Amino acid sequence: MIRNRFRASRTDRNSRGRAYEAVAKRMDQEAQPGLFGPPPHSGRRVVVTGQVGVDKKPFIEKVARLAESRGTPVRRFHVGDMMYAEAPDVRPGRILDLPLARLRSLRRSVFKDILAEVDQHETAIVNTHASFRWKHGLFPAFDHDQMQLLTADLYITLVDNVDSVHERLTREHDVAHSLKDILVWREEEILATEVLANAVRGHNRFFVFARGFEDNAVESLYRLVFRPETKRVYPSFPMTHVMDMPETLAEIDAFRAVIADHFITFDPGDMDEKRLLSHAAEAEQAGKPTFAIPVHDRLVDFDVAEVASVARDIDAQIYARDFKLIDQSDIIVSFVPELPSGKPGLSSGVERELQHAFEGTKEVYVIWKPAAEPSPFVTETATGVFKTVEELLTHFQTKGYLESFQKPLFRVGPIRDRGRFG
Repeated sequence: MIRNRFRASRTDRNSRGRAYEAVAKRMDQEAQPGLFGPPPHSGRRVVVTGQVGVDKKPFIEKVARLAESRGTPVRRFHVGDMMYAEAPDVRPGRILDLPLARLRSLRRSVFKDILAEVDQHETAIVNTHASFRWKHGLFPAFDHDQMQLLTADLYITLVDNVDSVHERLTREHDVAHSLKDILVWREEEILATEVLANAVRGHNRFFVFARGFEDNAVESLYRLVFRPETKRVYPSFPMTHVMDMPETLAEIDAFRAVIADHFITFDPGDMDEKRLLSHAAEAEQAGKPTFAIPVHDRLVDFDVAEVASVARDIDAQIYARDFKLIDQSDIIVSFVPELPSGKPGLSSGVERELQHAFEGTKEVYVIWKPAAEPSPFVTETATGVFKTVEELLTHFQTKGYLESFQKPLFRVGPIRDRGRFG
């Protein structure tokens, strides 16, 4: 009989079953006193979650290849692919349509294989989901007992723009959905992963990470996984009210690039769902019921009324997510440009971010470009205020946050695709 090339032999399966039992037994024997003890494993284990449509696998593969190019082999466990290999009778893209009992059985079987093998690798990334919002409704995508056995060091939820997720769902899956469904599912995925991380490993093991469009995001996730001693920085800068100022935008983009060169960055500009709202408003003013925007190199149609119906949800998630990114950072660096009028480019959003970071006991740094002196509302919440990025990085050198940086600091190029709208 010809076997599927992905399926293990019966002997291998029995061997993996014994290995799985050994893992569980060792966990019981080596359990530490207290709620959160050190993990009974060496190496680095990472769980990456995200809703269907975020397209996690290609992004994870980029990060893994980057790690391997720098001498760190990475074993990737893509749970979805492994479940399809376990069930060759299921058509591509349709596995979530299976009865829940079979779906759970498949998932448990695959995780048994992962647990049996994971100790053989110094570094492993498990690509999975925390929840599903599908035709069956909302249901969990993990089993707590198996996650306890895995005891990952890091839990990361990848997120992406609602229009990007919608485009991929439309192109790759046969499931009816609304923009509201996508937004709700994203919040559910974040919450479920955070609860899982806190239950299994405790505080500071969970991160929200926007996959963005650019290589900077790949580099930052690499550092988060493989260079966790690197400082985590939230770059703060004005967005919406400088959109029609190309020189200011170029200066901001150069600042963002320099920070990304040296640190783990949680850049709020890697998500810019306000773009969708802006186009919907323009179409509504023109009396059009629909509009089309380019998403992943193809035009995608959106209904004005539907976009308008989720405007408050998008704004609320931006507000909550940006504060979450600050909370998971060590440092916030706010770049305040001088506008062509001579006034400071200081938005209410930037001021609120500075205050939130200060109240969260983060290190708060401000790069103040205007000739006018900053107000006490800036200086009293700042750890330090600097005139240039170079001055700030020199300060970071003295603190041991980075070893060196190259000049010239600013690389002026095309305006970045993301980070215009907020």
